[in-house]
Amino acid sequence: MSAEKILSREGLKQRVAAWRQAGETITLANGCFDLLHVGHIRYLHAAKQLGGRLIVAINSDDSVRALKGEGRPLMPAEERAEILSALADVDAVVIFPEWDVRPLIREVRPDVHAKGTDYTADTVPERDAVAECGGRVEIVGDPKDHSATEIIRSRIGLRRS
Repeated sequence: MSAEKILSREGLKQRVAAWRQAGETITLANGCFDLLHVGHIRYLHAAKQLGGRLIVAINSDDSVRALKGEGRPLMPAEERAEILSALADVDAVVIFPEWDVRPLIREVRPDVHAKGTDYTADTVPERDAVAECGGRVEIVGDPKDHSATEIIRSRIGLRRS
């Protein structure tokens, strides 16, 4: 059941410890995932292809609002987590309240931190925390030509029929 994939920070630490004990590698992906679109699916699938277990960290409602502005997120964090947990490529989902994923990186110590193609290895903001923990950054997914913000903007003014 996908609800078993949605974990607290403490639950995630325990799950990661068990996975590591079993010899699994850990990949971490993160984002707002406010309006799930094909770019997200391709990003997460490519992250899973890096091997091991895929953890998806999603921004809390407050941090999405701080990053994207008023009126966002469109869906509450618990619903975004439930949708992501239903994806076959996703092994665990955690909601993080910080505006930055560095604290979670330091807790989980992923082997790989997967970021989308809107970044380069040099522009990933949390690359320092990943390196501190002995991990590596990988840029994955298709070109960043899908955006929840752009999808929302393009629909403004459209009315239901």
